[in-house]
Amino acid sequence: MSKFKMNNKVEKRIEELRKQINYHNELYYEQDSPEISDAEYDALMIELERLESEYPEFITSDSPTQRVGGKPLDKFKTIVHSSPMLSLANAFNEGEIREFHRRVTSAVGNSVDYVVELKIDGLAVALTYEHGKFVRGATRGDGVVGEDITQNLKTVRTIPLKIDLENVPLLDVRGEVYIPKKAFEKLNSEREKMGMPLFANPRNAAAGSLRQLDPKVTASRPLDIFVYGIGYIEGIQINTHLQMLEFLRELGFRVNPNISVFDNIDDVIGFCNEWTEKRDELPYEIDGIVIKVNSLRDQIKLGNTSKSPRWAVAYKFPAEQKTTIIKDIIVRVGRTGVLTPTAVLEPVRLSGSTVSKATLHNEDYIREKNIKIGDTVIVKKAGDIIPEVVEVVLDKRKGTEKDFIMPDKCPECGSDVVRFEGEAASKCTGVACPAQLKRGIIHFASRDAMDIEGLGPAVVNQLVEKGLVKDAADLYFLKTDDLVSLERLGEKSARNLVGFIERSKKNPLAKLIFAIGIPFVGSRTAKILAEHFQDLDKLTKASYEELIAIPEIGSKIAQSIITFFKQDQTKVLLEKLKRAGVNTQSLKTEQRKEDKLFYGLTFVLTGTLEKYTRKQAQEIIESLGGRVSSAVSSKTDFVLVGSDPGTKLEKADKLGIKIINEEQFESMLE
Repeated sequence: MSKFKMNNKVEKRIEELRKQINYHNELYYEQDSPEISDAEYDALMIELERLESEYPEFITSDSPTQRVGGKPLDKFKTIVHSSPMLSLANAFNEGEIREFHRRVTSAVGNSVDYVVELKIDGLAVALTYEHGKFVRGATRGDGVVGEDITQNLKTVRTIPLKIDLENVPLLDVRGEVYIPKKAFEKLNSEREKMGMPLFANPRNAAAGSLRQLDPKVTASRPLDIFVYGIGYIEGIQINTHLQMLEFLRELGFRVNPNISVFDNIDDVIGFCNEWTEKRDELPYEIDGIVIKVNSLRDQIKLGNTSKSPRWAVAYKFPAEQKTTIIKDIIVRVGRTGVLTPTAVLEPVRLSGSTVSKATLHNEDYIREKNIKIGDTVIVKKAGDIIPEVVEVVLDKRKGTEKDFIMPDKCPECGSDVVRFEGEAASKCTGVACPAQLKRGIIHFASRDAMDIEGLGPAVVNQLVEKGLVKDAADLYFLKTDDLVSLERLGEKSARNLVGFIERSKKNPLAKLIFAIGIPFVGSRTAKILAEHFQDLDKLTKASYEELIAIPEIGSKIAQSIITFFKQDQTKVLLEKLKRAGVNTQSLKTEQRKEDKLFYGLTFVLTGTLEKYTRKQAQEIIESLGGRVSSAVSSKTDFVLVGSDPGTKLEKADKLGIKIINEEQFESMLE
């Protein structure tokens, strides 16, 4: 294989991995509803890290390897952490733990003490105390900016609201909020009696509880916390991590009692092996062991990468496996028409959650694993997800098992099902398939697409079922009277939704390109296309040669774009969008970045804007060549202020930075 073909293949694989990881990051960090196991996610990330290491020319600033975690949700205000809440690098076996030890000793010498702690499976939080008073609490968010959940954290009874540290101006404590196993079982039992959906596992329950808009709901949940470190402190000298934990315990914080210090790596590995065997004895869930260099001086010397400290590593437990029976195999239809076979399992308890389904991916996967309906199979540790079928237990076959046959008609609409050459997926050909229509509109309204607040799955289902929308463009012709007839949508909510739909017409072109659902075109590719063509009409008329001339666009994406815009239903959709007044052009058509309105300017946003979300304002600024920073400094050019601004406004005033309101910002765009 030529070097060019090899690089092209690697680049495509890297793009595919990033798309998968970003998708699962959103489910895990922002929706608290993951679909794959930790082990599966780790495997994707490890492969991406390896490929980027071998082919550094393909590393981009928006790769998941350059990030820590998920983005903050819009429904909470945001808080900038006093120091980044970095994620931990993982070790999956004894060899990788010893490799971590080798890197540490080569940097700081052979005399190293390690503190080993249980890795609590919950939600990481930062607790800020000013002169001994709890004043702010936040989720990890993306590691730099988190969600402000102060009022919810105040309801957790084991978090002290005041500590004996009045002489210390600022203390930032890091911890993990969780729900004990028995409390989780009781919570789910109560929800089942009330006919409410059950939580998948304690971690999801804890995360969902802390992300409630109503603190009373959070207060009703059996939340607890263990703290594990300090992000920032003023006025007190601490020399070791163990001293830090003892200091926190003396202040009244809950510190996990199962902590040990070892001066050799063999004992560290022994601790990991011991807890691998007896983790089920604990009253709470853990998903590994954290190994940290004890000396804070050595920690500083070792430093951090962009996403992880070099002085710590998380040993992840081996994937738990159990046997169960495949009772049936059903088929689900996705947003793009792909049919996905799913195993219906005899319910089995795996690491704190009961699982009853597992994705089987596609027909080839079923053939490769030799899976039949009625088989006894081994499934991997579910954790907080639907598990994967590892293998069939052939010795358990009775001869009554049945082969799975992929249907030739779509189970949703009855249209023909096809499988294209070179593709593993089988697809529905029905352009009006209800499954695709609903998922397509949900995608159209999603945050990275047209960002229509309030247009969730429940509303979309009703709109489609009542015949109010037959494609995404119909959203722009809805009236308040159309919406008030929907369940759980009063007049005020209906009015607000119409307003949010109307506001989305002004979105940047890249969001529209991503929203219309061109196969293989993700949000980053949509931005590349918008920047290159500047006009949706030009993109629809682009030739194959013109598309593949763009460095980031390969032949598969180019062909997909051409095929998509040739379809009659696409032409109807775009015509309706134009008629509705949806923006189909870039805000500025200049090609040279130096000519853009905000080229070289840095903005900081503070407070709540009326006409835009933070993300929308940022995208407008960036599309015009500007940069948005999270902190005010002497390099800041403008601070855009909304209602209830924070301390950024005061700092901007002291530094003499130009402060503008929303009206002044819009006048700059004219």
